[in-house]
Parts: sequence; C-alpha cells; structure tokens
Amino acid sequence: MIPLKDDNPTTIQPIVTLSVIGFCILVFLWQRSLGQEGGQAAVYALGFIPAVLFGSADLPAQLAWVPAPVTIFTSMFLHGGILHLAGNMLYLWIFADNVEDSMGHGRFIVFYALCGVAAALAQAAPEIGSTIPMIGASGAVSGVLGAYVLLYPHAKVLVVVPLVVILYTMRLPAFVVLGIWFAVQLLSSLAAPAAGGGIAFRAHLGGFVAGLVLIRLFAIQRPTRKRIPR
Repeated sequence: MIPLKDDNPTTIQPIVTLSVIGFCILVFLWQRSLGQEGGQAAVYALGFIPAVLFGSADLPAQLAWVPAPVTIFTSMFLHGGILHLAGNMLYLWIFADNVEDSMGHGRFIVFYALCGVAAALAQAAPEIGSTIPMIGASGAVSGVLGAYVLLYPHAKVLVVVPLVVILYTMRLPAFVVLGIWFAVQLLSSLAAPAAGGGIAFRAHLGGFVAGLVLIRLFAIQRPTRKRIPR
C-alpha cells in the first residue's frame, strides 16, 4: 500500500517541510558525487553510530568530521539509495505539511528534530555497542506520521495497492493507512535479527511513538478541514 496524497488543505505555506525535502535531495546528490568510497566515508562520518556516541568506539581521525552527538542530526539527511530517499520524501510530502500547519514553522523544526532524536535512541538502546551507522529521515518522518494520525485520524488518503500486475487505488482513513504502516513496522521489528544492518525498524517505532506524545505539547490548534468540491 503506497500513499499518493491526502485531502487535507493547509492554511500556511509548509516552508520547513519543503526545505527539509529539498535539503535531503541536495545531500543525496552530494553523496552520489563523492563516488562509492567517498560516499561510504560520508556515511561513517555523518551517520549515527551508537558505539561512537556512547564511547565504546572511536572513528579514525579522518572520519571525525563532527562531534558524535551532532551525528544524530546529520544522519537524518543522509540516505542509502534512491528508493530510501524517495520513500521518506513521499511520506514527508503527503503528511508533514498538515503537521507543520498545526504548530507553525519554528515549533515544527523542534518537533521534527526531537522525533529524529527519539528514533535514533530507540534504535540504539538495545545495541549501544553497535558500530553500524544509521542514516535516513525515516525516524523523524515516523514522528510526523504519529502526529498526523492523532490530529487527522479520519482524513482520507489516496493509496495505490499493487495486486500482482494490477494497481488499484482507493481512499482510506488516515488511521487505517498509518495503522497498517505501524503494524508492518512492529512485525518487521520483531522478525528482524537482533543485530546487523538493514532497515532500522525500531527507529520507525520510536519516532512514531515520539510523535504521538509530542504532538500534544507542540500543536497550537487543529486546523479546520475544508471540504474539497468534487
């Protein structure tokens, strides 16, 4: 199930959401420009590595580009491939504008960053000695999804469902679309090996829960939903 758009108009221009999307794309192009070896070095230098943050390992001097705590934030703008980037930016494009609308630009920046931090720590908590870098906006984006489902549970989301070679589209309530998304992350987290690389499902869960909790503190008001003429 792939979301395509929602029916929620906004009352402000989502400049932070658009800026994050634009910056992630620019960073990805920069990663690609470095070549395979340089791109890998950037992942280790700017990705979030639990063992480095918690002091059980050190990066080589040539990769210590920023202090370890800063990598929690720099890692949110790196991506491992075009599909990784496209998936995160699609969810951000569809759902983040309304969340930004509910709290304003400045508060949304803080909210987004805190969700990313919560996601990174949720991923790292069981394996603080891990030396595998974590990258991607997925954790922070998951926080946006958690906020959205509380603010607009009944907003309609147009999704495409691939069945074999046929694509079906349908409109479903946000709580169904994001509820299924959360269930998939939870089941995938339980099925994932205890250690190793791959998708950071715990980060997705941690970010989502952070969004559920933080939206109550950050949302100023729930924008009035306007009906769209059909």
